[in-house]
Amino acid sequence: MSVALQPAPALDVARVRRDFPILARTVRGKPLVFLDSAASAQKPRAVIEAMVRCMETAYANVHRGAYHLSEVATESYEAARAAAARFLNAADPREIVFTRNSTEAINLVAHSWGRGVMRPGQAVLVSEMEHHANLVPWQMLRDDGRGIELRVCRVTDEGELDLEDLAAKLADGKVGLVAVTHMSNVLGTVTPAERIVALAHAHGAKVLLDGSQAAVHRRVDVRAIGCDFYCFTGHKLYGPTGIGVLWARLEHLERMPPFLGGGDMIAGVTLERSEWAPPPAKFEAGTPPIIEAVGLHAALDYVAAIGLPAIEAHERALVDHAMRRLSGVEGLTLLGRARDRGGVFSFVLDNAHPHDLSTLLDRAGIAVRAGRHCAEPLHARFGLEGGTCRASFGLYTTREEIDLLADALVRAREFFA
Repeated sequence: MSVALQPAPALDVARVRRDFPILARTVRGKPLVFLDSAASAQKPRAVIEAMVRCMETAYANVHRGAYHLSEVATESYEAARAAAARFLNAADPREIVFTRNSTEAINLVAHSWGRGVMRPGQAVLVSEMEHHANLVPWQMLRDDGRGIELRVCRVTDEGELDLEDLAAKLADGKVGLVAVTHMSNVLGTVTPAERIVALAHAHGAKVLLDGSQAAVHRRVDVRAIGCDFYCFTGHKLYGPTGIGVLWARLEHLERMPPFLGGGDMIAGVTLERSEWAPPPAKFEAGTPPIIEAVGLHAALDYVAAIGLPAIEAHERALVDHAMRRLSGVEGLTLLGRARDRGGVFSFVLDNAHPHDLSTLLDRAGIAVRAGRHCAEPLHARFGLEGGTCRASFGLYTTREEIDLLADALVRAREFFA
């Protein structure tokens, strides 16, 4: 007997917006329309208060103090690790390494897996749609004389990952690691993670997914996806800056040498040599981001309380509405039309430089990003070296804000004409 799927509960956006103090402010006398969440999301009161409470009542260094405050701080820090493990459905909290952000997480893998585990003659395979954070570290690995090749998978005109090209570049069995985005920060494209993993593993390659955007908008289950490494960053997920998450299979972390050396990542030190602590401590040298971990935990709890199914359903409705409204603006060209996409829309307007357009929209209280969004090769792929404007959504974004953007773009076209 089949069971009818229950629709996701509706998101009470008005209530959610009251949780974000900054959304009550005005900009240039206009209500703030914040459409730059892909760069960094705003913070709910729960995150702000959790971090203040930690600093006021429960702060000390972790793992090192045999006194009450240190024990409380350590419990809070490790509770954040457990929360991150639950968020990704990791098998073990020891598979969670705290970093400064996704950029550092990818650099950690490039250093410790790329230099410590990969062999000369192997290749790393990325795509044209990568953020610089998932391209530059692999270029550095290629260029440091270890004999690692860098291959690039094409992106189609619609903004999809070209899976035929991916398979062709895997075919010779020399690719040791596929490192691709789970959701493009420019196109909004959600890549078919499970298919990518299956293809890569069939050819003997490990897989790293950059989840900086996807983890904000979709439920991520690393065990179901089957990847080897996954990263996301706190500040895009309504948490603080200065903390990111690298998930890796425990057996990989055990094989990898440390990324940074110092205190807290060692089991013992003499003047002659050091022995490493087991993961994840091996990769968390020095005093960690304690207050930021508390804030990240609060952000994960906040998202969990709302429910990712409700967030995803809300965003799908916003994406559909934005596609209708923005496609109807004369002279506006949208970048990418992937079948599965999240709430990121990059565009150009006839006769308007992206920076000029962004400045004009700001006069209406609308915050969008202008430039190449740390994805210069992708813009070059579409012949847009001058950049684009980008509007990106959060769980607090409303249909009315999208309407305000569309109406402002119509006026901007008249202005620049």
